[in-house]
Amino acid sequence: VRHHAFEYLVWGTAWFMLRFLKSLGHGPRDQRAKSAIKTVTWRVVASTDTLFIAWILTGDIRIAGSIMSIEIVTKMFLYYAHERIWNRFM
Repeated sequence: VRHHAFEYLVWGTAWFMLRFLKSLGHGPRDQRAKSAIKTVTWRVVASTDTLFIAWILTGDIRIAGSIMSIEIVTKMFLYYAHERIWNRFM
């Protein structure tokens, strides 16, 4: 099976986050650690999508990159908060 560079990026990010959280004393069963890993890996996927859509719509990769960089920060916090609220009440 041939893997794509994008898959390596997502799984590499997940692996890095897991190692980082383990160094802080969090295990893979820790709900906060799982939420953090899901947040970061989802941002890689979703922000890449935003970059391509913005590039198609504007025709300018710099503008698309600017849109993506703002979106990464705002939506990462929103996703993490959503995940924590979901875990608390569901």
